[in-house]
Amino acid sequence: MDILLTILAALVGGGIGIVVGRQMMAGTFAKQEKEAEEKASTILKNAELQAETIKKDRILEAKEKYLKLKTEFEESTNQKRTLLLQNESKLKQREQQLNQQADQQRNRENELNQQRNEIGQQKNNLSQQIESLNKRREDVDRRQQEADRMLADQLAQLEKIAGLSAEQAREQLIENLKAEAESRASSYIKNIVEEAKLTATKEAKKVVIETIQRTATEHAIENCVSVFNIESDDVKGKVIGREGRNIRALEAATGVEIIVDDTPEAIIISGFDPVRREIARLSLHRLVQDGRIHPARIEEIVAKTRKNIEDEIVEIGERTVIDLGIHGLHPELIKMVGRMRFRSSYGQNLLQHSREVAKLCATMAAELGLNAKLAKRAGLLHDIGKVWPEEAELPHAILGMELAKKYKENPEVINAIGAHHDEIEMTSMISPIVQVCDAVSGSRPGARREMMESYIKRLKELEELAGSFPGVTKCYAIQAGRELRIMVDADHVSDERAGGLSYEISQKIEKEMQYPGQIKVTVIREMRSVAYAK
Repeated sequence: MDILLTILAALVGGGIGIVVGRQMMAGTFAKQEKEAEEKASTILKNAELQAETIKKDRILEAKEKYLKLKTEFEESTNQKRTLLLQNESKLKQREQQLNQQADQQRNRENELNQQRNEIGQQKNNLSQQIESLNKRREDVDRRQQEADRMLADQLAQLEKIAGLSAEQAREQLIENLKAEAESRASSYIKNIVEEAKLTATKEAKKVVIETIQRTATEHAIENCVSVFNIESDDVKGKVIGREGRNIRALEAATGVEIIVDDTPEAIIISGFDPVRREIARLSLHRLVQDGRIHPARIEEIVAKTRKNIEDEIVEIGERTVIDLGIHGLHPELIKMVGRMRFRSSYGQNLLQHSREVAKLCATMAAELGLNAKLAKRAGLLHDIGKVWPEEAELPHAILGMELAKKYKENPEVINAIGAHHDEIEMTSMISPIVQVCDAVSGSRPGARREMMESYIKRLKELEELAGSFPGVTKCYAIQAGRELRIMVDADHVSDERAGGLSYEISQKIEKEMQYPGQIKVTVIREMRSVAYAK
């Protein structure tokens, strides 16, 4: 019984344990299921958040890309719109030009129609005159027949009265008629020649007037002073230098007079040679910009500026021939054309005068039906002899002709250059045109000034006279010719000789030159010792 009870108790206990174990396992499963659900919910929420974040990032990227594309599109559209507006403006301008040209063409056609009508009227008048002349000729023929008949009767009577044969009477009559015909022909020829002269004079005046009207040029006479503007008067002290050494070095290097006075923000550069004034002006500009102003630097800058001026002269010549449409000119002639910019003729700028003569020649040659390009070329080069680099005794027209021959110019151009002052005989129709246009350009009111040319010539002669003495390296006429500043070679001229040299030059000036007032002769001797450390 106890065994059964034990077994029963064991069974009951096992059953209870099984039940309790199952319940415990069920609770564990429920707890795990709940944790799994919570994890799944968390994962889903994180996934939704990540998806939302990714979505927002994509939307932002899309918006940025859209804005960028929109901006690029708007910029492109604006550029195209601007280009279209510009093209539209150009098209409108071109349309206006075409309309103006069309109006001009219509006006020309109207003028031609009027001329055609006038010619038609003249033709009708000529036809009527021809008919009248034919009638008069018939009348004259009839009268001639009557006169022949009367002449035959008179001849018969004369033969009876004078006892002359018909042949002898005919010869006598022919002689009388010949003398009368010669007298009438001479009178008729004289009238025709006078009428032709009058017509030719009118036509020539018309051509000259039309040429002058179609060429407008300013006439400004260059003076002997240039103004260098500065930002502050403090610069004047630097330009003068200690005890005036900088300004003396600048005047010695450039050959001009530097005037530093009370004029506000300006330094005056005085000199008769425009090349020297330009070199001094550009050198001052570079020195002031650099700030380092001392004698050695001044000489270096002046040397560089002089080289730059030579390059500028070539550029001016090239620009001039391009503006005038002249091709195939020798480089040396182009360089001489550029030198005209810094040369004056009786106070008139030589380059401006030559350009004007070239345009006048081209216009007049075109009016007369001649070669306008050749005439323009001759007009530009007609005074090329005035910029001959070396001093010569020949007239500038002959020098220019020799230059043109040297550089193989057209024979008509060569003759026009040499004959524009009647130095040689004219052999082409372009030569008188160049001579006339040169006179037209030079004779306009205010174009030239005789005193200026004689003044510059006197200053050049003054410099040449001083330069003829041995030991002189440089000489400059300054202060309007009232002072002659001379630089001598210290190795060949001593201090004692410098004093004697100034006296000799002053005595020679007194004997050989005519000048107003007095001329101060200053001889400068400067000793420099230079050595190099190697």
